[in-house]
Amino acid sequence: MMIVRVLDKKAPDALAVPLFQGEQLASQLAELAEKAGLDATTLQNDFHAEAKEVIVLYPSNSPGRRFYLIGLGKKQGFADVQNALRLFCHRFKSKLPARLGVDLRHIDPVHLPRVCEAAVGGLLLGLYRFDAFPREKNTSDTPLFGTDKSGIDIMTLPEHTAAATSAVSRAEVMAGITKKIFDLVNAPGNQKTPEIFADAAVAMGSEYGFSVRVVRRDTLVAEGLDALLAVGKGSEEPPLLLFLEYGHKTRKKKTPSFGLVGKGITFDTGGISIKPSTNQHFMKSDMGGAAAVLGAFAAAAKLKLPVHLTGAIPVAENMPDGKALKPGDVIRTYAGKTVEVTDTDAEGRLVLADGLAYLLKHETPDVLLDVATLTGSVIRTLGYHAAGLFTNNEQLAAGLTTAGATCGEKLWRLPLWDEYGADLKSDVADLRNFTGKPMAEASSAAKFIEHFTAAHPAWAHIDIAGVAFGDSEFAQSKSATGFGIRLLTEFMENWQESGA
Repeated sequence: MMIVRVLDKKAPDALAVPLFQGEQLASQLAELAEKAGLDATTLQNDFHAEAKEVIVLYPSNSPGRRFYLIGLGKKQGFADVQNALRLFCHRFKSKLPARLGVDLRHIDPVHLPRVCEAAVGGLLLGLYRFDAFPREKNTSDTPLFGTDKSGIDIMTLPEHTAAATSAVSRAEVMAGITKKIFDLVNAPGNQKTPEIFADAAVAMGSEYGFSVRVVRRDTLVAEGLDALLAVGKGSEEPPLLLFLEYGHKTRKKKTPSFGLVGKGITFDTGGISIKPSTNQHFMKSDMGGAAAVLGAFAAAAKLKLPVHLTGAIPVAENMPDGKALKPGDVIRTYAGKTVEVTDTDAEGRLVLADGLAYLLKHETPDVLLDVATLTGSVIRTLGYHAAGLFTNNEQLAAGLTTAGATCGEKLWRLPLWDEYGADLKSDVADLRNFTGKPMAEASSAAKFIEHFTAAHPAWAHIDIAGVAFGDSEFAQSKSATGFGIRLLTEFMENWQESGA
């Protein structure tokens, strides 16, 4: 395991220097030029600290040393810093020596903890590679950086070492969890059946310190989780539900309690309402909401957040065969409501319905959140830059939006008006699961889910269809982003601190 240390003297020969644009840049570059024995004016003309810009300096007065100047742009957001350092590591890791220093001595002390956490997290995530399957490797070209014998030295001023050390610890925790979630979301469908997903969740619970109870088919039948069972009928892999818990309630002091529900469709063909084949292989990612919830549990437990956290993750494959759910079928949900299934590719809201109702039967959390890769509609609305947020609770909307802005996982609030529920009426059941209209489907889906929240006063639905899995500089094809882990973690921390 690569070791990250915080030092206040003797920088290693290879030193990464992240730099923001601004008034201080010219003087910072002049100082670096002097250290490297270079002309300051030339360096100032050649390097402008634009986001993700990198230039390498080889000091003429110190053979063997090198400075990597990394541009961070004008923004000082967490995600901006993390992405810049991640891309730097991704591009340069084969050329980096075993020991890399990161000079943060010039960073404003107010921003140092966040910049330090983002920088370390970015470097660690830059080393990520999905290695679940054997591939031919060129062992002679194996990079030193990232091996057990390598490390990162964070350079700070002596008075800031404590703050930097705490930030490094948090960065290592979050990066480690995020890599595990990357692996889960990136895994192909045949290596991520409901049972395999359950095994992974149980293993994470054991490693990080939260409980996972697996509710399998016989119990689902006995207890009446018929919507989840209906979605999974078309697969040879039986559906299941995971019930997660972290922390304990206390009588002496009220512990903030959160209920999290994540959509866990491990592969989604669309069922009988089958999807086009063009991008269907990416539907291995339709458990992005479940992965975010699982990651948030791991983070809460590892960081020892003072909260009580419960979760329900309904897990199934949505497949078409002779036993599969058919368009027009009427099913009963765990909450007792009946649903006319007009589109079997609108399965996510069905499993969330049972997941939410199941959690609320067993727990009464202060805050109830569900997270799901739910609709193409939210992608058409927001693109690949933000998740859709649906809630009628103003304080909850503000808390989630602030947490998203802070960590770089943006949310945009969309309407949850009653008018969007009008098209969910059915002639043969309490509800239908799909309006059939090519507009506002993200809001209609949220209104459907609202029926299964028992009118919880602090409920929010987060549609992450456009941000959980996508193109990036870090992979040849679409891959996991880890969206939601940090959002949920920071939200729970801030909500607790606000005393809400």
